[in-house]
Amino acid sequence: MTEFDQPVLDDHLHLDAENQGLDAVREFSRAGGTHLLVVNKPSWHLGVEPDTGDDFRPVFEETVRLVEAAREILDGEAWPVLGVHPGLVSRLVDERGFSPEAARDLMCAGIDEAADVASEGRAVALKSGRPHYDVSDAVWDASNAVIRHACERAAEVGVSLQLHTEATEDLTEVGEWAENAGLAPERVVKHYASGRLAGCTPSVMCEKEYLRDAVESGEPFLMETDFVDDADRPGAVMGPKTVPRRVRWLLEDGHEDAVRRAHVETPQAVYGVDTEATMD
Repeated sequence: MTEFDQPVLDDHLHLDAENQGLDAVREFSRAGGTHLLVVNKPSWHLGVEPDTGDDFRPVFEETVRLVEAAREILDGEAWPVLGVHPGLVSRLVDERGFSPEAARDLMCAGIDEAADVASEGRAVALKSGRPHYDVSDAVWDASNAVIRHACERAAEVGVSLQLHTEATEDLTEVGEWAENAGLAPERVVKHYASGRLAGCTPSVMCEKEYLRDAVESGEPFLMETDFVDDADRPGAVMGPKTVPRRVRWLLEDGHEDAVRRAHVETPQAVYGVDTEATMD
């Protein structure tokens, strides 16, 4: 077991073989981290400008490859989260001349490709979402259609769904879309969340203020850094040591129950993973 005598999970970070890559995993592990959910980087960050759903496949395969290598480093386990970054809609519409409807269809095809990989047991969640910045009504509607499609595919494949959305503490409507698609709302995770969230499960950014709110809420939550592994932005959004450091801070403050909630109970409920059984 680690110095914490329990699992320590970062619910959302990225790895890039051309940047820190596995060195970031080693840094996380040395700090006391044991488990990772690794989300594929936006397709364009890997030089992929898709025209078909198949074009996303190399992005997903690279993430799976990095996760397999990360497993050799960690005292616990790593799992892929695969999908389409919602910011792609703006690249398609604003830079490549797609209509919002054509962008929607291509992004749904990318979700289908991710679901195919997940159906092989090689991912525990899909990724989708909508822009966190102002867009036209047509782009907003297209993005929401992609989310609904991702809910349907996650339900069909039997995996969870991570979402990148605007800053909000209420995703009740999205939770209803999930439920209507056959996906339990608690299996929908808002990445980059603050400490409280209605409708879905929050993956809380490791700001102390947010974590205090999550602890006080008594509700299920996860912890993340959204480490982006970009040489031009070293340490952004938060460095890979952050989750273990915040776990230490919470434990020193007497929040053992909340730490267990975030690193054992909620991962089991959301992703169906046993972080204790997967410890070396």
